[in-house]
Amino acid sequence: MSRWRYFGLRLLLTIPILFLAMTLVFMITRMGPLDPVTAILGPEASGGASEDIRQRLGLDLPLWRQYIDFMVGLLTFDLGQAWVAAQRGTPVTALIAERAPRTIWLGLWAIMLPIFIGVPLGFYAGLRSNTFGDWIASFLGIVWQAMPNFWLGIMLLAVLRQTRPGNQFDFLPDWYELGPTTESLLGTPDLSFIAIDWFLLVPIPTMFDFFGFLTALKQITPAALVLGSALMVSEMRIGRTAVLEQVNANYVETAKAKGLKGRTIVWKHIFRNASIPLVPVLMSEISILIGGSVIIEVVFGINGIGQLFYQAVLQGDLPVAGSLAFVFAVITLFFNVLQDLLYTLIDPRVGFEQ
Repeated sequence: MSRWRYFGLRLLLTIPILFLAMTLVFMITRMGPLDPVTAILGPEASGGASEDIRQRLGLDLPLWRQYIDFMVGLLTFDLGQAWVAAQRGTPVTALIAERAPRTIWLGLWAIMLPIFIGVPLGFYAGLRSNTFGDWIASFLGIVWQAMPNFWLGIMLLAVLRQTRPGNQFDFLPDWYELGPTTESLLGTPDLSFIAIDWFLLVPIPTMFDFFGFLTALKQITPAALVLGSALMVSEMRIGRTAVLEQVNANYVETAKAKGLKGRTIVWKHIFRNASIPLVPVLMSEISILIGGSVIIEVVFGINGIGQLFYQAVLQGDLPVAGSLAFVFAVITLFFNVLQDLLYTLIDPRVGFEQ
């Protein structure tokens, strides 16, 4: 079986998985405790007003009819309009398009921690196992991973608020004050520092404000540190274990017997083979960032799709909650398929034979 045929089959298999996932979402939202009518009218609304709202929203229809309308809407990308959350009557696609860049901005910097800090620390600890540096890295990693993200975010906010008066925080050099600054720890970063025009499907930047970029980076840094820290620890521990397995492998002893230099063995053999198990973990962690962003956006007041999903669930806004669950499921499945493809590209030993 060729690589691309296998890739096509994996894409086809995502269809029944997505169908099952959205069926479960429908059952939870329609048969669970969410009540959009109460959220719209309040708990003391009259029976006549409640029935009128139910008819307008289509909640008086049989459950099977609601299910068909729900699935057809997802398949045709007609996600409906918001009932309660955010701006009532606003198309869900418009809400997602408005808030998705903020969540992407958060996830972009959060994923930098496991890639550029967690993986190198894990490789370092694996090459110097049972040393003082290895013990410190492993101990701090276990302690850090044991702290929940919501608690860690609250503690970080409490510390940064004390850096100087006025609820400001200053962890960038003084020269940065020449540009626009942000004085609030909470809130949505301003992403207007870049303007993009689309040529067919290719984004073309037409404007870039460097100090605006630093402002947005400065405000997103605390949230990104909290969101990416748990993933950083996971990458570090897996990377350490992978390096230890490779260091003790027979081919390393063979390479040493041939007279290869230690640096050559490490860079061309140990690191390359140790990175193979990190690929599926990293791909799965990218999808985990979506779920983690819900908590982090609420704690730090970032008005992204994570906070939108949180509001939709609390207020019983079924179109918004169901549509965002659909988007999350599609992103997760996409990265799972991409993980399989990258795995075969990195490790040539993986085949596709029946």
